[in-house]
Amino acid sequence: MNRDELYAFWRFEENFPFSGWSFYHLEDRWEEEPLPWDFRAEVLSTLRHGDMLLDVDTGGEFLLSLGHPYERTAVTELPNPDGGSIANELAPLGIRVASCDASTDELPFDDCTFDVAICRHGSYVRRELYRVLKPGGIMMMQQIGGRNNELLARRLLPGHEMPCPQHHLSAEVARFKQTDFEILDAREYFPKLRFFDSGAVVYYARMMDWEFPGFSVDACKNELYALEKEIAERGYVQSMQHRFFIVARKPR
Repeated sequence: MNRDELYAFWRFEENFPFSGWSFYHLEDRWEEEPLPWDFRAEVLSTLRHGDMLLDVDTGGEFLLSLGHPYERTAVTELPNPDGGSIANELAPLGIRVASCDASTDELPFDDCTFDVAICRHGSYVRRELYRVLKPGGIMMMQQIGGRNNELLARRLLPGHEMPCPQHHLSAEVARFKQTDFEILDAREYFPKLRFFDSGAVVYYARMMDWEFPGFSVDACKNELYALEKEIAERGYVQSMQHRFFIVARKPR
């Protein structure tokens, strides 16, 4: 493609609609390196049929994949001013759905209610997790670390500083210990993320606007041309993700 064709392609990707937290538009256009752990398998290895389970800041789909008894399951979800709610899918099943901001609010559950709490890429308050877990209760989480897409963000936005550099494994483990949790497992990994065309980069950066603040095709045109050249030469442009995994226990 010449420059005019590339620009039109990027503008199309920049304006392509995104909804439902689905990445179908990038199918076969990117490649994610798998994590060295399987969070679902880790949860299932701990969770017992009779446990009371809390999914903090739920995504819904992952929770349902666990197959845990609905009547022994509760979730929190972030209030949506537009009216959409995961409760429409989960509440009819018998799952208790609580609307609250789990990053700041008190969780609307009694003390010592849950045997297991999980949080996959969501927000939380450590002291609240401690409060609602039973003695001996387990907290399991997988988080997106503060260096997620750092390399690509700095290529598109020179001089960009990541918004949460302190969000990484060792710092979070220390915070959990300060909240009196016992750490049972803690792992961190930086998987590769490869894009096979520059339009996929545009779509992704526009979608992940908190990691690429100020990104637009017009503002980053020169940087996009440089990425297009790299893709033409080696077949892809590479970013780096950041994930960490913690299992913690409230003392008995």
